[in-house]
Amino acid sequence: MSIDISVDDSCISAFQELKSQRDINTVIYQLNDRMDRVVVGLQGNLTHDELLEATPVTDPRFVVYDLPFAASDGARRNSLAMIFWCPGSVDAAQQVACAAGYGALKDALDGVEVFVEATGLSDLEYQRLVSRAA
Repeated sequence: MSIDISVDDSCISAFQELKSQRDINTVIYQLNDRMDRVVVGLQGNLTHDELLEATPVTDPRFVVYDLPFAASDGARRNSLAMIFWCPGSVDAAQQVACAAGYGALKDALDGVEVFVEATGLSDLEYQRLVSRAA
């Protein structure tokens, strides 16, 4: 079963703003109510803790986060990380729609360096994200 999910133009604009202006470091995307289009849910300049607070415990989201970290040589780096947040409590139909939305968004955004699929908050721990980026 294949589901066709579209990506709203505002998603691309928000991503371009994150990449170019650096006024924001986080864009949180979600499916619309009909579950047929990815839309922007939130844009902001969030700390890692604020990102965790903004991630709903029971609802799936797609997050692009400009992850700051120290490389093994001590240099400060940033990597664009895309997180597919799909908690285990999500029903099967929503999981299928979200996976299709994640794929569509992934195809639409150019320049993401790290991809993370998360089902629990422990998957979003800062050190875990850094280990994927480093």
